[in-house]
Amino acid sequence: MARKSSIACWVEYAALRAATGFVNAIPYGAACLAARCLAWTAFRVAGFNRKRTLARIRGCFPEKTAAEANRIAVASLANVLVSAVEMIRAPRLDRKWIEKHVEDAGRYAALLKGFVDEGKGVVIMVPHAGNWYMAAWAMAAFGIPLFALAAKQRNPLVNAWMRRQYGTIDVLERGDAATLRDILGRLRQGRAFAILPDLRVPAKDVEVPFFNGTANVSHAGALFAVQAGSPVVVAVMRRERGKHVFDYLGALRPDPAAPDKKEEARRLTREALALIDASLKKTPEQWFWFNKRWLLQPVG
Repeated sequence: MARKSSIACWVEYAALRAATGFVNAIPYGAACLAARCLAWTAFRVAGFNRKRTLARIRGCFPEKTAAEANRIAVASLANVLVSAVEMIRAPRLDRKWIEKHVEDAGRYAALLKGFVDEGKGVVIMVPHAGNWYMAAWAMAAFGIPLFALAAKQRNPLVNAWMRRQYGTIDVLERGDAATLRDILGRLRQGRAFAILPDLRVPAKDVEVPFFNGTANVSHAGALFAVQAGSPVVVAVMRRERGKHVFDYLGALRPDPAAPDKKEEARRLTREALALIDASLKKTPEQWFWFNKRWLLQPVG
């Protein structure tokens, strides 16, 4: 990964700090309203990725009208920008804030703790929907021993800022040679591993039905569960009436007697993605439709 010049890094970081200063200076509700207005203006007026995004939505849901597709696109972009507001304000998101803004957070934390108490760790699969970070922040606020994986940012100043925003979540760096060993070690210590299923891996892996098409999904997350004997908890985070809502979709168990660990991981991956797909089809506006790596493109 090419490094940015020091000047570019400082300019980018200065812009970030200016944005964070503004977002932190105004009330949370006002910041969210500004983010939603910016999303509407960017998509409806400036045409930000409009043609590509609408083609994706109509391609997956041909029954949707043009008005419905536009509504889904604007809501999706607004969700991303509001999530950015929450990332900026992350140090303020204490347990009191979580209890007010995340519906039934305590109940789901108790459910997750039950899996943690089994002592074999937990793999939590949450897709890019709603504010997926909020699922981790909420569980960490209730004392769940959570860790996650994140890519290193090209700008070291931004990378350091991001790591501060993660708070008490233990974040491992993707691509580090020791990371795979560290993940297994933490699972065997009985900790919970939050992972976003990679729905667009460059080499053929597990092909699953997704959004009325076919996605190529990595089985790596499920393989950790198979190797450690951990349950796989599948959930979706979404926004509803200004609150964050967990959709707990179920827990999958690896078969300890499975002769082929990779094939068992592929089975778990298919089952997890079937649950996620069925859930997201009901609320497609929660999905991040603007991702550059489109999940339904054929693998080269």
